[in-house]
Amino acid sequence: MVRRWTLAALVAVLLVVWGHGSVRAQPALQSSAVAGPPLAGQNACGAQAYRLPADLYQRARAYAAAHVGLYFGGVAYELVLLLVVLELGLAPALRNLAERVTRRRLLQAAIFAPLFFVTLSVLDLPRGIAGQAIERRFGQSVQSWTGWLWDWSKALGLGVVLGTAAVWLLYAVLRKYPRRWWLVFWLVAVPVMAALVMLSPVLFEPVFNRFEPLTQRDPVLAAELEQVAAHAGVHIPASRMYVMEASRKVTGLNAYVTGLGVSLRVVIWDTTLQKMSRDEIAFVVGHELGHYHLHHTALGVVFAAAMLLVFLFLGARAFRWTLRRWGVRWGIRSADDWASLPVLLLWLEVFSFLGAPVANGFSRYLEHQADEFGLQVIAGIVPDRRQVAARAFQVLGEADLADPNPHPFVKFWLYSHPPLEERIRFALGCSEQAAGLSGENRRAQSAAE
Repeated sequence: MVRRWTLAALVAVLLVVWGHGSVRAQPALQSSAVAGPPLAGQNACGAQAYRLPADLYQRARAYAAAHVGLYFGGVAYELVLLLVVLELGLAPALRNLAERVTRRRLLQAAIFAPLFFVTLSVLDLPRGIAGQAIERRFGQSVQSWTGWLWDWSKALGLGVVLGTAAVWLLYAVLRKYPRRWWLVFWLVAVPVMAALVMLSPVLFEPVFNRFEPLTQRDPVLAAELEQVAAHAGVHIPASRMYVMEASRKVTGLNAYVTGLGVSLRVVIWDTTLQKMSRDEIAFVVGHELGHYHLHHTALGVVFAAAMLLVFLFLGARAFRWTLRRWGVRWGIRSADDWASLPVLLLWLEVFSFLGAPVANGFSRYLEHQADEFGLQVIAGIVPDRRQVAARAFQVLGEADLADPNPHPFVKFWLYSHPPLEERIRFALGCSEQAAGLSGENRRAQSAAE
């Protein structure tokens, strides 16, 4: 499955030390589903398709509730923290320090931005600790606190470097184009965004995890998956399939497509290889081939660019209004003053929060397309492909403690993938029309049965 993710890569650069990142598990409120053993080898069209044993079900409910509380509480915490930073005059103090050291704007950015981001990141650390504590409590993380803090430090370092460059660029544009800065910055940000997505699997992801070619880990499986890709008409050699050593840190399962253009690749977690059968892995990789074949990474960049344009357009107006009303009180001289950065981050946080349902709705649409493609691509290769796909989702849910019946509001606001109940019912052919299969695809699937 593709990673749940982010708005725009450049916004992520500005907020990376703020702790924005993907959460593996899809959170949900307490559900009213009845606990029971997982369904296996039977059609679940007349009953609930995704079920958990009673003890696992209770843990999934508690885990989901904890994540929902952490998400909404975390957003509130970040907004309050930014307001406190503004009230205390932290940004003007750091600006004054940078201006005392040098008059050159580039050097001022190199002083102000790192100090500002490091301070915010440290103040936001309790939220990150709470998230890791939840993962450890529910057995989703096996990473030590030392290892987790090391990853946090590496993310902070990358965020400081990239964030400083982004801040310098933003304020250079603000000074030169005071009224149309949002449009000019967007025009510059889009190619940078695409470049970051392209470079991510080569420069950034290896900083946090170990990767090896699937051909080295399991050459037989690599050859089989290459045949699946060829059957799908997708030109992706086994050399573009990688295994990530996730078991050092987590117990959950995942696979995703990452990169863009020459860096585009499929990544499978080693936990997925350990806990799924070869047929189930074939479906999972078929799903990822769907992302690859349907150009979902590129579509995601385009979608993120569109959202960034809307955020910057609205943010520019909210930014000016806020500075007119409270700028003097907070010690901010003008829009291009370094000290205005927390105001901009405050509004980006607000719009990011409000835009989450739109971004996640788009992601769910892409994920459903990939599910459909995954079923088609293993037709004629994997026996009982519908049951195999349903079982793959069941194994995924048990490993990730996914809630069998998430609250509709939580699905709308937070889910980047369709709930597993919907995905399993679709895999079993229980809701083809509701799930959105085209007539052509329905005919193709019927012929393949």
